Amino acid sequence: MKNFLWIAVGVLMLTSCNQQAEKTGYVNNTKVVSEYTEMKTAQEKWTKQNNEVRAELEEKAKQFQMEVQGYQNIMKSMSKANKEKKEQELMGKQQVLQREQQARMQELQQGSQAEIDSIINEVKNFIEAYGKKNGYTYIYGDTEASNILYGKKELDLTDIILKELNGSDAAVAKDTTATETKE
Repeated sequence: MKNFLWIAVGVLMLTSCNQQAEKTGYVNNTKVVSEYTEMKTAQEKWTKQNNEVRAELEEKAKQFQMEVQGYQNIMKSMSKANKEKKEQELMGKQQVLQREQQARMQELQQGSQAEIDSIINEVKNFIEAYGKKNGYTYIYGDTEASNILYGKKELDLTDIILKELNGSDAAVAKDTTATETKE
């Protein structure tokens, strides 16, 4: 029994000595995503659309307010039946305006989130392809929550990934990533 135990310990030591060192690195996810050219472009696009929609909705709200003020100016000269009819009409218009505002803002939010999610997946796939291409066993993600408390600076791949992701090779890498993702 003792011999078996010594043999098992010996085999374990030999196999652990024969293992190759695993190649690892880490990437600051927040920096990569926020400095990725496509993300900046998407954010600018959605900010512009948001501003346009808000301006359009504010214009409709101003027109509605003008209609309410017009009603308030003449309501004293109206009959009770006409007042009630006009107030019902104004309440209906207000509800329609509120529903439109909610729907448009929700549409913007969903469109923006879908594009951002797509870009984040693209970045993840790019990093995965980069890792495979360069022989990494692991590439860890460092986030604002600091799940990597310490890492050697030379293992930080953030700037390399950003350069390749934003560089002229990005189109080639995206095609490679798309191909590898399908496999």
